Amino acid sequence: MKETFSALFHFILISSVVVHAFEPISTTIVAGLGTLGKKLYNYLFETCDDNWIGFNATGLQEDLEEKLFGQHVASRVILKAVTGFMNSENPKKPLVLSLHGWTGTGKIFVSQLIAENIYQKGMASGFVHLFTATAQLQQWIKGNVTNCPRSMFIFDEMDKMHPGLIDGIKPYLDFYERLDGVSYRQAIFIFLSNAGAEEIVHVALDFWTSGREREEIELKDLEMALSLSVFNNKNSEYQAHVMVNKNLVDFFVPFLPLEFKHVVQCGLAEMAAKGLTPAAAVVDHMARDINYFPKDERVFSLHGCKVISIRLDFYID
Repeated sequence: MKETFSALFHFILISSVVVHAFEPISTTIVAGLGTLGKKLYNYLFETCDDNWIGFNATGLQEDLEEKLFGQHVASRVILKAVTGFMNSENPKKPLVLSLHGWTGTGKIFVSQLIAENIYQKGMASGFVHLFTATAQLQQWIKGNVTNCPRSMFIFDEMDKMHPGLIDGIKPYLDFYERLDGVSYRQAIFIFLSNAGAEEIVHVALDFWTSGREREEIELKDLEMALSLSVFNNKNSEYQAHVMVNKNLVDFFVPFLPLEFKHVVQCGLAEMAAKGLTPAAAVVDHMARDINYFPKDERVFSLHGCKVISIRLDFYID
């Protein structure tokens, strides 16, 4: 059956090529088969069009509310930024997000949520690209955007990237209409960085010390501390680079350190993801055994939710 379908599909595709070899009546029939073949191809194989790429604003909002724990500030900024960009028919530049915060707070996870609500195949899409070191960075970006204008690029540990590679990225983030005949205005660039994490922690700890609710923290409470850290950090070429000076980054998104209750939420969600019935007692036991800081107060998880999946296996019978 599979061989029959493959043969039929092959015939339909070939028919679109040989259509001009037929008489007028036959041409109409075969042309129809050719159109059918293209539609079938677009259905079966990922292509850079509306069949495979489409923004689900409601889905992103629900995912941020239900799956991302303890990040009300980041959730609001990301939802507005991505929604505004995706709803723009003619953006003036690519969307550039720079996500900052302590390890395990959800920066990579948010990138995954964004991808899942734009591309049908999520992070597995051929149009979502996670950066790995390469000497051909510019050709890599250009080739992928040429293939699909609505491409997404995710750069992890941006604060550790060599300045020469950053120089290679800059031209694609600006307001140019075209570079070498290619428009990058529909692309999305997401930079992940631990830079500024300590300053974000200080703000969150100040709120906790003063008895104020975490949910009272607003973007304005974090922007100044984050901006100063990003701009003045001499240990990071990324922060002090022209990319920041030229305002090429549209949004610097702060991720707050996670508390005990957020670790519990992550644990319950992880049990469900493993196909298990969430057990509050098991997750609570696991959450209490992991490391928190400051040492005496034990307010924030040292590794966020990053180690939850592995740790849970030890506590599940």
